[in-house]
Amino acid sequence: MDVLQELEDRRQAARNGGGERRIAAQHSKGKLTARERIELLLDEGSFEEFDMFVAHRCTDFGMEQDRPAGDGVVTGWGTVNGRMIYVFSQDFTVFGGSLSETHAQKVCKIMDMAMQNGAPVVGINDSGGARIQEGVASLAGYAEVFQRNIMASGVVPQISVIMGPCAGGAVYSPAMTDFIFMVKDSSYMFVTGPDVVKTVTNEVVTAEELGGASTHTKKSSVADGAFENDVEALAEVRRLVDFLPLNNRQKPPVRPFFDDVNRLEDSLDTLIPDNANTPYDMKELIQKLADESDFYEIQEDFAKNILTGFMRLEGSTVGVVANQPMVLAGCLDIDSSRKAARFVRFCDAFEIPILTLVDVPGFLPGTSQEYGGVIKHGAKLLFAYGEATVPKVTVITRKAYGGAYDVMASKHLRGDFNYAWPTAEIAVMGAKGATEIIYRGKSTEEIAARTKEYEDRFANPFVAAEKGFIDEVIMPHSTRKRVCRAFASLRGKQLQNPWKKHDNIPL
Repeated sequence: MDVLQELEDRRQAARNGGGERRIAAQHSKGKLTARERIELLLDEGSFEEFDMFVAHRCTDFGMEQDRPAGDGVVTGWGTVNGRMIYVFSQDFTVFGGSLSETHAQKVCKIMDMAMQNGAPVVGINDSGGARIQEGVASLAGYAEVFQRNIMASGVVPQISVIMGPCAGGAVYSPAMTDFIFMVKDSSYMFVTGPDVVKTVTNEVVTAEELGGASTHTKKSSVADGAFENDVEALAEVRRLVDFLPLNNRQKPPVRPFFDDVNRLEDSLDTLIPDNANTPYDMKELIQKLADESDFYEIQEDFAKNILTGFMRLEGSTVGVVANQPMVLAGCLDIDSSRKAARFVRFCDAFEIPILTLVDVPGFLPGTSQEYGGVIKHGAKLLFAYGEATVPKVTVITRKAYGGAYDVMASKHLRGDFNYAWPTAEIAVMGAKGATEIIYRGKSTEEIAARTKEYEDRFANPFVAAEKGFIDEVIMPHSTRKRVCRAFASLRGKQLQNPWKKHDNIPL
C-alpha cells in the first residue's frame, strides 16, 4: 500500500506550498494562503484541483534544484452556491507567486475549460510578476493568458481579485477582465513600481499611493471595489457571482424572492423635493424598487454622480444605471460616462436587462471636460445604450435636459419602456437659460414672466408623452410594480443588430 501512501505524501507536500515558514510570513501580513482563499470562495468540499503536481522546467541559475509541486498557482473548479466556476489562485509562498511557463500553462488550461464548458473564471492574483530566471518564456506565458482573457471577454464572466502585489505585465490580465476587486493595504497594481518611477521621473511615491486600493477605486477607476481583508473580499465575490449568468448563452440566475411585486411605496410620492435645485438620494429609490432592497453597487467610490450596480426584480438580475443628484447635481461628465458605458456593455454582453433612472441636468461644462475629450467619452455611453439589445426600461424622475436626455436610454435609443414621474421635466434646457436665449435683450421682469410661461409649458413630462417619447406617466408609489411588469413582458424580447465583425466604439 506504500504507493497509496506516496500519493498522500506528495499531495501533502503540494498543499504545503512554500513551507511553514513562508506560510507564517504570508499570515503575518494579514494575507491568507492560496488554498485558504479558494476554500473561502467556493462551497465547502466542492473544489476539484487540476495540475497539483506540475513543476517548472527551468534549468538556469540552479533552478533545477528547486521544483516545488504546483509551481506557484493552485487551479481547478468548484461551485458558488451550487453553480460552477473555475478558479486560479497564485501562491505567494512559492517563488513569490511569480509566473513561469508552466504556471501560465496551468492558468490557460483552466481558462480554456471555462470557455469550453461555459462557466465564469475567478483569478486570485498575488504575484511578484514574471519569473526572471525564465526570461522570455515567462513573458510568453503572460501573453498566452492575455489572449485567453480577450477571447473569453463577453463569453464568460471574468473576475479578478487582487490580493497582493500585481505589477508590470501582470496587471494587464486583470485589466481585461470584467470586474477587479482589491484588498485595502495589502494589494496594489501598477505598470511600473515606485523605484522605477523615481529613477525615470524623479517623483517620490509610495506603492500604496501609486497603485493601492484607494487610488484605483477613487482616482483611476481601474478597480471596481476595495475591501478590508481577504475574507470580506471573497465573500463579496461570491455575492457578485450570484447575480451573473454562467455564460453569454444563459439567462441570469433566478433566485427565490420574498418581496411582493405589487408592493406600493407611498414614500416615493414625496421623494422629489419641491425646489427643483434641491438634491435627494437616488439610492433610496433603487433600494425601494429592488427585491428585499438589495443593491450590489459597482465602482461605488468613482464618479459618484452616477450609480451602477445589480439588483433583483422578481428574483431576476437587473443592471441599474442611475444619475445621483447628490453629486455634481447628477451631471454627466467624462468619468461617469466611462463608468456607466462599461457597465452597460457588460450587461448587454451577458443578457442582463438594464433599468435606467434619470435625473440629469446635462453634461458638466468647463475647459477641463472639453480638453479631456468629454465629447468622445460622453459618446461612449450613448453608443453603449444604443447598441444594447437587452430589455431596457427607463424611469425619468425629474430633470432630463438636452443631449443628456437622449443619452440616458431614451426612447430614441430603442428604450422598450420609457416611463416618467409627474415631476419629470423633459426639455432642451432649464427654463431660465432657455428664456434668456429666446428673449435676449428683454427686461428682467419680462424674462421672469416668460420663464414662468416656459416652465408651465415644458417643465413637465406631458409634451414628451404627447409625442409618444414617454410611454406612460406613472405614479411614483407604483414604480416597482410597473417596472417589474415591464421587465416581465420583455422576457421574450428578440432584437439583433446588423451583421458586423465588431463595432468601432469611440474609445
